[in-house]
Formats: sequence, C-alpha cells, structure tokens
Amino acid sequence: MRDLERTLRAELRGEVDFGAAARALVAMDASNYRRVPVGVVAPRDADDVAAALHVCAEAGVPVVPRGGGTSIAGQATGTGVVLDLTRHMNGLLSVDPAARTAVVQPGLVLGRLRDAVRPYGLTFGPDPSTHSRCTLGGMIGNNACGAHSVAWGTTADNVTELAVTTYAGTAHRIGTGWAGAPDGLRELVGAHLGLLRTGMPPRFSRRISGYGGLDALLPERGVRLAQAFCGSEGTLGVVTEAVVRLVELPPAPALAVLGYADESAAADAAAGLLPYRPLTVEGMAEDLVGAAGGVAALPRGRAWLFVEMPDEGAARAVVRGADALDALVVTDPAGQRALWRIREDAAGTATRMPDGRMAWPGWEDCAVPPARLGAYLREFRALLAAHGLRGTPYGHFGEGCVHVRIDFDLASAAGVARFRTFSEELAGLVVAHGGSLSGEHGDGQARAELLPKMYGADVVRLFAAYKDVWDPAGGMNPGMLVRPARLDENLRFAVLPATPLAGEVARCVGVAKCRTAAPPDGTGVMCPSYRVTGEEQHSTRGRARLLHEMLAGEVVTGGWRSPEVAEALDLCLACKGCLSDCPVGVDMASYKSEFLYHHWAGRIRPLAHYTLGGLPAWLRLIARLRAAGAVNAAARLLPVPVPGLARERALPELAKRPFTRDASAVTGRAAGRRPRGGGDGPPGAAGGLSGAAREAAAAVTLWPDTFTEYLAPEVGHAALRVLRAAGLDVSLPRGGGPVCCGLTYLSTGRLDRARKVLRRTLDTLGEVPGPVTVLEPSCAAALRADLPALLPDDPRAARLAAAVRTVAETLEEYAPDWLPPRLDRPVVGQTHCHQHAVLGDAADRRLRERAGLVGEPVGGCCGLAGNFGFEPGHHEVSVACAEEQLLPSLRAARAGALVQADGFSCRTQIAQLGGVRARHLVELLAEGLADGPAGRAAQGAPDTQP
Repeated sequence: MRDLERTLRAELRGEVDFGAAARALVAMDASNYRRVPVGVVAPRDADDVAAALHVCAEAGVPVVPRGGGTSIAGQATGTGVVLDLTRHMNGLLSVDPAARTAVVQPGLVLGRLRDAVRPYGLTFGPDPSTHSRCTLGGMIGNNACGAHSVAWGTTADNVTELAVTTYAGTAHRIGTGWAGAPDGLRELVGAHLGLLRTGMPPRFSRRISGYGGLDALLPERGVRLAQAFCGSEGTLGVVTEAVVRLVELPPAPALAVLGYADESAAADAAAGLLPYRPLTVEGMAEDLVGAAGGVAALPRGRAWLFVEMPDEGAARAVVRGADALDALVVTDPAGQRALWRIREDAAGTATRMPDGRMAWPGWEDCAVPPARLGAYLREFRALLAAHGLRGTPYGHFGEGCVHVRIDFDLASAAGVARFRTFSEELAGLVVAHGGSLSGEHGDGQARAELLPKMYGADVVRLFAAYKDVWDPAGGMNPGMLVRPARLDENLRFAVLPATPLAGEVARCVGVAKCRTAAPPDGTGVMCPSYRVTGEEQHSTRGRARLLHEMLAGEVVTGGWRSPEVAEALDLCLACKGCLSDCPVGVDMASYKSEFLYHHWAGRIRPLAHYTLGGLPAWLRLIARLRAAGAVNAAARLLPVPVPGLARERALPELAKRPFTRDASAVTGRAAGRRPRGGGDGPPGAAGGLSGAAREAAAAVTLWPDTFTEYLAPEVGHAALRVLRAAGLDVSLPRGGGPVCCGLTYLSTGRLDRARKVLRRTLDTLGEVPGPVTVLEPSCAAALRADLPALLPDDPRAARLAAAVRTVAETLEEYAPDWLPPRLDRPVVGQTHCHQHAVLGDAADRRLRERAGLVGEPVGGCCGLAGNFGFEPGHHEVSVACAEEQLLPSLRAARAGALVQADGFSCRTQIAQLGGVRARHLVELLAEGLADGPAGRAAQGAPDTQP
C-alpha cells in the first residue's frame, strides 16, 4: 500500500491520506456495516478521478465513491480506496432557469442546490430528509427519492445527462440513446429484450432495488442510459458531473394533516389521495410522533397522513374528500416547518425505543405498491411480533415506501442469527406484495444477497453481465448488488468491547445531521467546529467514528493515548449541542471528558488543565487573599501572556468583591417591605404579585456559581432584586462553604476531581427546601445532567439535579402571578449552548415576551465555550464560530437593541470580539424595576455594585 500511496500522490493534485484517522472516518456510513479502506483520496476534478481510478486499476485495488456517507445499507464503505467527492468536487457549475436545468458536481449538497435555485422559483424534486448534508452524487448512486417523489419522481427521473469515469479511467458522457455507452452494452440489451420486458417484476414508482432501472434501456422507453445508471451504488463507475432537471416550486404550499384511528387505516387511505395530485403523502403513527413530542400539535387520532398540496384550496379539498377522524390545514410556513421537523428527525427518533433500547437500520425502506400498503403493514407488524422484535414504521405512504428501524441484537451470535432469519422472511413478505426490497436507499450489503427472491436467477445473472460491461475488472465497489457479501458479515458492532462507552459510541448511526453547514432552522448548535472547518473529523459523527475505532483497536491502535482521537476532540467545544440536536442524542462532551480522563491518566497534563480547569480554586484563593485588584492590574500591565492560555486573549477582569460577601447579609425577604413594581397593587399589574401569592412565596436557594461569585457579581445582585420583587424568599446555600458544579474539571477530563468537588458541594449544601436557582447556564446544565451521571449512587445528587431551575423557570413555577416590568425594547443575543441542549429556553422565551423584549435569540455557538477559547491553538476556531452567526447578528441589530447573553462565556466573547456589553436576562429585568438608592435598599441590594 505504500507504493500505491506514493503513486497516487505523484499522479493527483488532490489529497491522498492513508493514515489511521482518514481510514477510520470512512469505515462506516449510516448503516450497520463496517469495511475499512486502505486509504482516502479527495480528487480535485474529473482528471484526478480518472488518474485515481487508473492507478488503482493497475494495482488491482478496488474503489468506492463516497458523498455525505449517509447511505443506509453499507454501500458507501469499502476495503480499497475511498474517493471523497465532497471536499473539492462540490460545485454548482451552472443554472439555466429557462431550461430548468442545473449542472452539478457529485459532492454538491442537495440543500445548497435547492437554496441556489429557489430565487428562480425552482427546486430539485427529490428531497430526502438528509437534504442538508446528502450529496447529488450519492442521490444518483442510490436513486434517492424523498417525500416529494410522489409528484416529481426519483432522482433517476430528474437526471438528463451524466459524466462517468470507469475503473480503467475511461470517460463516458451518457444521456438518452446509445451515445457514450461502453462497448458491448447495446449488444447485451439486444440479446435480453424479452427478459427485460417480461422477466422484471411489475414496475411501480419505488422499484429501486438492484439495477432496477435497467429496463429504461428498452427501445420503447427511449434507451435512457443516464436513468439506467442511477441506482448503481458506485458499482459501475464514478459520476463526475450531472445535468439535472429542476421543477417549479409552488409559491404557497399548504399542509393537510389527517388523523386516523390507527396506522393501518392511514395506510389504507393513502392510495385514495393520489387522484388529488398531492406533492407528498407522508405517514406516521403515534409511536413515532409521541417519541418526537409532536402529538399535541396534531389532530385527533393515533396515526396521521401529512398531505402537502400546491395551495390552501387544494389542501382543503383533500380534507373534505378524505375519510379521516380529524384534520387540520396548516398554511403558516413556520408551522409547517415545525411539523416537518418531526418527520425529518424520524431517522434518529426511530432509533430509540421508549425503554431506551436502540433500534437499527437494515430494513429501512422496503416499498410495495400503495394499494397494498395497509395489508403489508399489518403482516409486517405480525412478523415483528413473531420474532420478538420492535420497530416504528413511518414514511412515504403515498408511494408505499416504509422506513423502520428495528431493535435487532447485532452484538450476539443469537441476535445476528435472528437478524438473518427475519431478513429472509421479510424479503419474502415484500415480494409477496409485489414490492421492492429497497424503495429509495439502495440494497448495499443489507439486501443485495436477497435480490434473487425479488428478481429471480435469470435477471440477477443479467445484472451481473450489466456490471461486467461497465466494470470488467470488478474494481468498482465490489460486494454490492451483484456477487454480494452476506447480509450478516462486516457488522460494525462485532469489533466493539462490551463497555458503557462503546455502547454510547455505537449510538451514532451516521445520519450526519452534525455535517450541516448551518442549523437548518437557525436555532441549532451542533456542530460548531465542523461548520467552521468543514472537516469530517471535527463533526460529531467523525469523532464518534474515531472513538469507535479506538475502542475496536484495529485501525486506531493507540487506545486511550490515541493521537488521532486526541486531535479530533481537541476542537470539540464541549458545547453539548449534539445532546439535543443529534437525533439520537450523542453526547460528545461527555465522551470527551472520559477520553481526556484516560488520556492523561498518570501523566502531567497541559498547563491549561491546571489553570483553566482549576479556575474555581484559583479564584477562591485570590478572593481569600483579597488580591483581585492586583491580579487585574498585572493582567493589564504585564506584556507576557499567562502561561497555558492563548496569547490572543485578554483575561476577564475579576470582581473586587465576591458576590456572596455582599449578598449574604441581604438575602431573604425584608419584613414589611413592598416588592417593587406595585406589589400591593391589583393582581396582574406590571411588576406586581397578588397578596395570596406573596404569602405563599417559595424559599429559593440562589446558587453562587464561580462565574457569578468572582467575575460577574452584578448578575447575582440583579437576580436578588428580581426574585425578591417577585415575592420570593431568597437565600444562599446554608452550609457556609463553597459550592461548585465541577464544570471546569469536567471539561478538562479531571473526573476524579470533579466527583470530589461535587461530593463536597453536596455535603456543604445539605437538604434544599425548594428550587435551586442557577444563573449560569453551563453550571445549571452540569448540575442537572452531569452531577447524577457522575454520582449515580448518591441520592442527594438526583435530588439536587431535580431542584435546579433557571431564573425564568423559577419565576414561572413559583411566582406565576408576577409580571415583569415592561421593557418594550428589541433584543439580540445568544442562548447558551448548554441551555439549548440540556435546560431548554421555553420559559426564558415566555419571560422575555412578557417583559416586551422583542427578538429571537441567535443560534449557533459563541465559540468561547468556557475554557476552549482561552486554550492555546483554539483562537482562530473560536473566532470563526462567533462569526458564523453571533457577530453578524450583533452588527445587523437595530439601533437601540439590548444585547442579552446569560452565559459568562457568551458575554465575554461578545465584549472581546463585538465590542458590546451583553447582559444577563436578570440584569435587563432588574434595570426595569424602580431604581435609585432608595429602591436598591428596599430590594436588599447594596447601594454600589462591585
């Protein structure tokens, strides 16, 4: 392989990487399979592709083209050289709005194409739910479809020309007619016209399996070479360019949502809606929608059809004509997006059973003629039950295509044997209903072995001959479609040890939502480092794959000392965005902590782990010595950077007096004092609280987190004012000693130290009488999620986690009658990543609305992320993360807009990069209360802020 690598480097202008990390990153796709390549090539253009194929053919090494790696059946993996077509060959070369065509390269992400042609009122019809990361080349390879193929067809129906390079390096340009066909293809088709006409299964829209489009080469069908090539799964050649057809985008589509008694009723009804000419007919049952938290938004029923129509009138006609239990029509684009998000996340949502057990692909997209769907689903559910398996069907009911993930046991011999038996029986069931083993994702390794059940021996032999015409040496993606590997070989779970982390890492199914260029709805976080680097190793999926291979120990051989894993995790901001944004809840921040714990065990750690990781102890020492002023002066005057910290960063200024030094004397309710803002006035008055609610005010413990205590005590004092104005009894932790959530120790992987700090905190805190209000979102998230995970055997940990509240949650639950002061100002700012991922900000949004703060929080990540942005080597990425969404939103803010950021890291990044002082929500509310010395004294706050 060294000779092959050297030759490829000499012949290509693109990157050639035979290293362990590159190989590990593409050893899996979104399937159950794992095949480790010898190396990865990122060609720059078609000439590079031809050179790579020629070199590999000379060496007898197979080649696998790869796009976004979201294939469900294993066809984007291989044991030879993987061509990564996403790095350089990702361009939109031209758009012809008049002809409604576009010329694309194979690595172009579908979402980019759709965004580019939307101004012309056009779109590309096929739209898989992975549209924000799947590539046009991958869609051509799998003949992908998506929700709207009921109106606009499959990818094959929307491709007019293809530029293809074969294994020997020969270029072909194919479209309609025999021009560009490889030698022998016309003769092969001519010799098998009868078999193509009568031996193929009856055609319906989702007959995708095998070389299912081969009958497009019949003379009566126009000899459509490009269409027949689609769905070949990289087994014939490499697409280097495509001319695709565009369709007119309805200007105001409307969504009719129809409720039915059960899944079978919905499936039976789907085919009857096709005469209305819908754009899509999607079906889901309550076991999927309930898991996604969407039942409340839907009409009455236990299963639903989502029927998109070109306009509201057509949608209402569907409602009138459908025999549904209940229905609604949604015309608001935001409302439609919220409903479609349930469907788009289903590939991940369906991966988790209600009891937490994982479910896997393998029979992800079988299809039957729509009129047979109801009967098929009833028998499919019965087959699942007979094998003791569970799955949650959903999908393109208007075309009879059903997606499902099933809780196979793919780790034990008995479970794998059951997987095989079930697969064989299900293939028979699909064929009995006149269906296709694959309805849009391709067969890959998961189903190719079973193609003889669907097509018969003669057609399968014709498939093999078709491949041999295009690829006589057999070097293109061997083991797929013809002469396939067995469906129970190469399973990715077999190499993993039986450890908790291995189970967590296996949770990543590769749907690659983390590879989106920006949050699809503008509010997500995952994955900030990927969005600014574009490198797979810096995506959540990439890191999970490297951890997978580290635990397997075959490709990444360094174990916990692996430099490949350490490099990938170094740019993980531990933002926890993946915990909420990843459809299967991958928690890379926790995995990073565990890796760092083992990686540095018994060794001297990087200096930043002691300076930043030990921040609470250092700040406590400085406060005890009353040295904050001296430290601030030294930071301003000394020209040398602090050891272990990024030289580009200025240190935040320490508070002269810690928060608790002033607050300890003024917590609680002041007897006889009126809450500011009209507390004795009529209920519902601005800033007021009813008398009964004041009498029943809860005892609130205000958590003095490290950032509030030593760096931003003004936030703590503002919180005291607001909580007391709401009539709440506020106290500090009663033990008298320091309390800490352990966050900085977690983020640097010092887990033993984090456990020690948390146990000491629980000892200090004792029992809490009511809610524990935490001002810093990262600390609140650590207490709510990480504390019980680190101390699972200490019941106090679970009790404290359950008591944690944000300020907004505290006010909503314990002072529901209180109305905040009306500020009536525009606001721009950042929702802290940990709040987004762990806590949620629904209560904060409602509080801002009541206060008249107008504006949606910015998505993405601020990029500072606690210690991350202060560590050497991270500054460039930190700034790029801020530039991705946060800083542009500040520049575009309306004049007079307030800037809000509850996280100390967010406020610091905004100040240092944006030159703006951002404030915590409680600061904005406190400023809206009556001010002045008398007002502050009445609220129990000191007359001067530190």
